[in-house]
Amino acid sequence: MKTDIQIAQEAKMLHIREVAEKAGIAEEYLEYYGKYKAKLSEEFWDRIKDNEDGKLVLVTAINPTPAGEGKTTTTVGLGQALAKLNKKAVIALREPSLGPCFGIKGGAAGGGYAQVVPMDDLNLHFTGDFHAITSANNLLAAMLDNHIQQGNVLKIDPRQVVWKRCVDMNDRVLRNVVVGLGNKMDGMVREDHFVITVASEIMAILCLADDLADLKRRLGRIIVAYNFAGEPVTADDLQATGAMAALLKDAVKPNLIQTLEHTPALVHGGPFANIAHGCNSVRATKMALKMSEITITEAGFGADLGAEKFLDIKCRKAGLKPDVVVIVATVRALKYNGGVAKADLGVENLEALAKGIVNLEKHIENIQKYDVPVVVTLNSFITDTEAENEYIRKFCEQRGCEFALSEVWEKGGAGGIALAEKVLETLETKESHFHPLYADELTLKEKIEVISKEIYGARSVIYEPAAEKQLAKIESMGFGNVPVCMAKNQYSLSDDAKKLGRPENFDIHIREVYVSAGAGFVVALTGAVMTMPGLPRIPAANNIDVTDEGKITGLF
Repeated sequence: MKTDIQIAQEAKMLHIREVAEKAGIAEEYLEYYGKYKAKLSEEFWDRIKDNEDGKLVLVTAINPTPAGEGKTTTTVGLGQALAKLNKKAVIALREPSLGPCFGIKGGAAGGGYAQVVPMDDLNLHFTGDFHAITSANNLLAAMLDNHIQQGNVLKIDPRQVVWKRCVDMNDRVLRNVVVGLGNKMDGMVREDHFVITVASEIMAILCLADDLADLKRRLGRIIVAYNFAGEPVTADDLQATGAMAALLKDAVKPNLIQTLEHTPALVHGGPFANIAHGCNSVRATKMALKMSEITITEAGFGADLGAEKFLDIKCRKAGLKPDVVVIVATVRALKYNGGVAKADLGVENLEALAKGIVNLEKHIENIQKYDVPVVVTLNSFITDTEAENEYIRKFCEQRGCEFALSEVWEKGGAGGIALAEKVLETLETKESHFHPLYADELTLKEKIEVISKEIYGARSVIYEPAAEKQLAKIESMGFGNVPVCMAKNQYSLSDDAKKLGRPENFDIHIREVYVSAGAGFVVALTGAVMTMPGLPRIPAANNIDVTDEGKITGLF
């Protein structure tokens, strides 16, 4: 059996000019990054911005398990299948982070015969967007420390510096560091911290900005520290906004690549969904909607994280309205949620399936709270049985959901025809009445509790004393009306990764809250979730190499 990277490297790609032509993009609007990648110019947006929007399909999933779900694979395969049905489809995805690529998760370009390519470029440096974000983040950090060193006119309290440095790598030893060691000229000694680039507020800003002017406004609002009087100090105060924007001027433009079947894909931005808002850029999504009859996008991890943030943050901020939500599951993952060991997932077990399917049930209920039609799709494995598939189909239909099997990993677009037809049927027969889960006017605590109780199923929310103080301060600063971005582990509906299925009678623990003033939301950290992940005992990086001919191997 061929690996994903073997399939991708053997694929015959079209020149990106030909992919653009199929999508109605003239060559004059392309900014080439080699033969198979391009950025789309500002002039292209000006040309299409008055087009009527196509339909918007969001692909999400149950909580991830070691058994695998295949959300990106399904997203790509659905786009390919719609193209086979002569629909003008465009896929909008996030860019992968180097952290999971070299850590435990591997690449994020889809899988099998439902991938976006060039797969190795996408998973590594791509068009340099993440490098630009990292540089802008760390420029701001450097200017902050330099200001303190050079006289501290703004009277910044070094004990209240909240801006962290970042790097796009899982590196646990950088979570808590001391900077400024050495002599007097090496800066003030203070505790500092790193986050992974995909958790940087600048990543969120880039993904939510409408254009370069909006990007600059948002960058300027970033709160980097507080002064001795307890007042916020911003990037504008440090006069850092212009230089950061200069580093990001190309990164803000969406990237165009293709699937294995040459369906256009806009891949842009990549905030993590467990510690950030988990959606590709607003610019790419809006551009895709203007280019297509149907845009297929995804949100990170399970629907309790990525989809909730897509619906309550991205759609609220950008004025988007999903027409259909597709929830991806696998028989294997549902049995894993029912208590079956990973080694035994290939054996038919309807009893375990009945126990584990409650995880899918909760995600269906959650999406239905937003009044958006739901389609459930099973990403098919060879070990699945007809009895298991039929059990899940009946379960979904009893809950008002459409259902379709997906075989896109094995068959590409042809394996997604049943899913594509079900999506088209749903678009034609069911109307979306989308609305966010909560109102802007609620207090931050009320928003946290709505998400925790309605989406996670928590009994109550417990706040650490520090979080209580932070919430009070944030509301006193005038940020009480913004949405909340919950940082939570991805493996469970609760904040305890070991609680699988549909846990009950649990509490959500809020340990820290901070405002991302530029992004326009408040982040609440739950449980033990980390903003800088660590590598596993045996990292994926151990198996990645490059041949003497320059061919990359081992990249999933």
